[in-house]
Amino acid sequence: MHYTYYMGVDLAPLIKLKNRITLDDLSGKVLAIDAYNSLYQFLTIIRGEGGEPLMDSHGNVTSHLSGLFYRTINMLEKGVKPLYVFDGHSPELKKKELVRREELKKNAREMYEVAVAMGDTESARKYASMSAHLNTIMVQDAKSLLDAMGLPWVQAPSEGEAEASYIAMKGFAWAAVSQDYDSLLFGAPRLVRNLAISGRRKLPGKNVYLDIHPELIELSSLLSNYSLSREQLVDIGILLGTDFNPEGFSGIGAATALKYIKKYGSLEKITELKDRIQQIDYQAIREIFLKPEVKDIDPPVWKQLDRDMLVHFLCDMHDFSKDRVLSAIQRVENVNKPVSSTLEKWF
Repeated sequence: MHYTYYMGVDLAPLIKLKNRITLDDLSGKVLAIDAYNSLYQFLTIIRGEGGEPLMDSHGNVTSHLSGLFYRTINMLEKGVKPLYVFDGHSPELKKKELVRREELKKNAREMYEVAVAMGDTESARKYASMSAHLNTIMVQDAKSLLDAMGLPWVQAPSEGEAEASYIAMKGFAWAAVSQDYDSLLFGAPRLVRNLAISGRRKLPGKNVYLDIHPELIELSSLLSNYSLSREQLVDIGILLGTDFNPEGFSGIGAATALKYIKKYGSLEKITELKDRIQQIDYQAIREIFLKPEVKDIDPPVWKQLDRDMLVHFLCDMHDFSKDRVLSAIQRVENVNKPVSSTLEKWF
């Protein structure tokens, strides 16, 4: 079984109120993280010179494990409490989009082979990233790594982003974490982006580098800035295109979608688009965002990481550098080490 990744609804042009933050700003906070979203980012970014993913001596892909381990270590060292949420089954309306994505990835894999044969390293890296995929074994390995790190994770019944947003709405997490803006449609009170990819990043196909910083978007600020309800924000998303109607409405960008919803109040009242709107099941799409399939969870528990289990899993099973792994573990253990209240600490 393979899983694919996509950026979801493009609300970026409407997001004017972005607050740049750091990991230090998130210290002590629980973050519900869209696991697949993060894993795909690691698979895309962490690659060799020719675009190939990192692999162990048995041929198992380890790019996602490397990213998950070291990025999470960074969070733990700063006092952040990550709660990873994994996707379950996809809604029926998403199947067409999943087929489309798989076809794109198939084409990218073919173009990657061509680029490798021609010695075109730049193109090979680009197409390799576009063809990244997760399979069942890779996902299970990610969960096993989190277990060894003493970290809780949640198996969502359906969309991981919906579950992460629900966990944040219920107060078990301070924010949802994803690159996608869908979390806002799902009702997350706060969305943190760029948490997994912060740092210096090269623009695809260009010799240009950008500094990427984590950013915080608050749903209440977004809605009040445009005097919108969450229901109206979902309608804007449907006009722009979601995973459940990926084509959106041709010729309608964020500014036009906002204008329509501000003028008419809701999707079905837009007279200029009446025929086109009737061609999609907009009520079902609304239901996915406003009443998603989620589950209640018990309060999550963070445990001490298991040094021996981590070394065995990462180093013995997947050929990670033992020195690097032990150094990363030590950073977290130093943070968690109790400070002596006696005079001994001064001598």
